[in-house]
Amino acid sequence: MKIEQIYTGCLSQGAYYIESNGEVAIIDPLREVKPYLNRAKQDNATIKYIFETHFHADFVSGHVTLSKETNAPIIYGPNANPKFEATIATDGQEFKLGNLTIIALHTPGHTMESTTYLLRDENGKDHAIFSGDTLFLGDVGRPDLAQKIGDLTIEDLAGFLFDSLRQKIMILADDVVVYPAHGAGSACGKNMMKETVDSLGNQKKMNYALRADMTKKEFISEVTQGLLPPPDYFPANVKLNIEGYDDFDTVLKRGTQALSPRAFEAAANETSAIVLDVRQQDAYEKGHIPSSIFIGLDGEFAPWVGALIADVKQPLLLVTEKGQEEEAITRLSRVGFDQTLGYLEGGFEAWKNASMEYDTVSSITAEAFKTTYENQKTNVFDMRRESEFLSEHILEAHNTPLNFINDHLAEFKRNQPFYIHCAGGYRSMIAASILKSRGIHNLINIKGGFVAIKKAGVQVSDFVCPTTL
Repeated sequence: MKIEQIYTGCLSQGAYYIESNGEVAIIDPLREVKPYLNRAKQDNATIKYIFETHFHADFVSGHVTLSKETNAPIIYGPNANPKFEATIATDGQEFKLGNLTIIALHTPGHTMESTTYLLRDENGKDHAIFSGDTLFLGDVGRPDLAQKIGDLTIEDLAGFLFDSLRQKIMILADDVVVYPAHGAGSACGKNMMKETVDSLGNQKKMNYALRADMTKKEFISEVTQGLLPPPDYFPANVKLNIEGYDDFDTVLKRGTQALSPRAFEAAANETSAIVLDVRQQDAYEKGHIPSSIFIGLDGEFAPWVGALIADVKQPLLLVTEKGQEEEAITRLSRVGFDQTLGYLEGGFEAWKNASMEYDTVSSITAEAFKTTYENQKTNVFDMRRESEFLSEHILEAHNTPLNFINDHLAEFKRNQPFYIHCAGGYRSMIAASILKSRGIHNLINIKGGFVAIKKAGVQVSDFVCPTTL
């Protein structure tokens, strides 16, 4: 028996490869399927099943393409109604995989079709659960992402989740291994652990949602409390996962069109494409195409693209470092952004060498900011999440979380300079690019973010542990 967790940090997502006796099951595959095909070929094995725990909102699954490549059936749990051929398992249905058995446990709550897959070893012992978004480590799936079904409310779904956990999962032995679909950083939960594998017994001890003495009313209250609005691209991803999509190879071929600086400029002017710069933030600071949006590949690239661009049908033109074109297109496709029209051939250096107009971002070190700020209090905008801000922040700073920057545009005055920062510099550079694209150029980015600011000795609020907020 082989179980491999294929974890993608950018999406905080875990796909799973299970092999026994030359037969393979894939659970919740990502959009690009070659890694699964190559892995099975390496094992001289055949992909027999493709299991989906639910209709994902935060990424586009590779289920349709993988099934086309392997003829393996796509398996969903009860209540699923995809627009393509699939096997809809009944609650408790068993699937044989070599010497192993995989059992579909219908666990509605996160969504109504949500299903946990229980793996039994060759001796019939419960070995592991692949819990999808039903059970995370330290948390459970939020109940507000499901397709609208009749008059069901978020509270109704939370109640279903309570029953699912207690009737299907918590009754299993403590030594059962928990393999969730996501880890810390995913927007599908609130407070997940950084670990990606744990025992069910440990989760029963420390996961707030699995408290043995918890009432359903308490569960509903705690699970629904503090939910931020889901990213705007989530419904589009659900739709793609239900209806199907273009094969990744088609998307890649369309996106890897090399465009000269003049052709790139013409494409930007003649289409509604957004110029997306995915280089490192220091490179963007020193020079970039005017009105381009920065979201660097080095950070949580795909989720930020989804959150800030939102419309998966939005045409894109890419500015990348040499050799990163395919990586950028791949990571965009994972969240349903398939309309890349091409990339700047030769990168930004080619743009400069062609004497094309470019812009920069004004920046200041934390030490220089300290001197300036102490001599003349000026507006400072903190781009971190509200929880980060409440935990510790510059006194008199304004909290304008990057996720909701468009709701705060009126707060940025155009007639006087102001400072922006985040935790380390990535999010504030994204914010700088968005503000400049809106014609707001009087911003100054603080290099190194709050980490550097605090180290420089700028006066900040007393620390409050996030768990107490």
